[in-house]
Amino acid sequence: MIKRIPLAWLNLTHDRRRFATSLAGVGFAVLLMFMFNGFMNALYDSQLQLLNRFNGEVIIVNRLRTNMFVPRAFARRRLYQARAFEGVQDAFAIYVSEVNWKNPDNRTSRGVRVIAINPDEPVLNIPEIKAHRQVLKLPETALMDTQSRAEVGPVEAGVVSELADRRIRLVGTFTMGTDFASGNGNLIMSDQNFLRYFADRGPEEDKRSFATVDIGVVKLEPGTNVDRIVKTLQDNLPNDVLVMARDGENGFVIRERKYWQENTNIGFVFSLLTSMGFFVGIILVYQILYTDVADHWAEYATLKAMGYKNSYLLGVVMQEALILSVLGFIPGVLVSQLLYQAAGNATGLFFQMTPERVLNLLVATFIMCLVSGAIAVRKVQTTDPADVF
Repeated sequence: MIKRIPLAWLNLTHDRRRFATSLAGVGFAVLLMFMFNGFMNALYDSQLQLLNRFNGEVIIVNRLRTNMFVPRAFARRRLYQARAFEGVQDAFAIYVSEVNWKNPDNRTSRGVRVIAINPDEPVLNIPEIKAHRQVLKLPETALMDTQSRAEVGPVEAGVVSELADRRIRLVGTFTMGTDFASGNGNLIMSDQNFLRYFADRGPEEDKRSFATVDIGVVKLEPGTNVDRIVKTLQDNLPNDVLVMARDGENGFVIRERKYWQENTNIGFVFSLLTSMGFFVGIILVYQILYTDVADHWAEYATLKAMGYKNSYLLGVVMQEALILSVLGFIPGVLVSQLLYQAAGNATGLFFQMTPERVLNLLVATFIMCLVSGAIAVRKVQTTDPADVF
């Protein structure tokens, strides 16, 4: 039995060097789309790293806090009031401030985000906090994010430096990553230490004390309906606070992501760059397929003279386009994965390659190659075989 090899495959692979070059061209276009899209999603996803570690289903913030970057506190008594409602297990306080950290090696200062909690409360889903709970209660101690930028300096346990011009000692590390608000890194300390460092910051009415908190995290009893509790708290707490579910379509996490998508130019810029990568890919694949069509001009004309219809010729070129899209996509996604890891280590941003994003760019690659194939075959379809011979 004779094994039939598709004509499209034979056309592409008869010159292996050109075939390898063609795959590299498609892979480069895929790489461009992955990197531009990856940076856009990394900037958005990184904004949610702290939020996704909140150990609670409901979030309470000052009504004027439009995003995590805006420094707006609210009265701590709102958390005490929230604890009184049925279904609420506990309500935790989080304190946040941006302050200068001094690199212990070269003594340069960099802004970092300080996150303060009660170490005895399960406020954040970060295992390192529980492991270092006792030492965090000591004065002038903190944990540093291992994903902090290199400009921050060494972050391992035992490092002694300055925070807000006061001595600080690192007793451990954790891993989270940077974002818009914490461009250089994150530091976690106890609420008692936070008050020692930041009690005198800001105008008189905004001086730090345990009377105000930046973020409230409400933990519910198992099986409690989140929407019901949110509605109850909204109706009964004073309107100086905003109460939202952490997750869900109208949740605090989605609200934060939408803020950065709709109020910054990041989405537009990287979407434009991704589109440019797409059109660069169309041009590259068009050149590849058109060259192949031109090299086999006489053969295609012969097929037309033998009675093969334009639809058959279109099918052959489209098969070539699909082969290029699949085989070119594989090296593109593999190299992109390596670059994602390198970019994440260099910037501290959260790069992730989810199945949904990979599938979306695979579909985009299919479309890119099919459009190129349709353009490349158009000339041979309109050619009269007699003109060729």
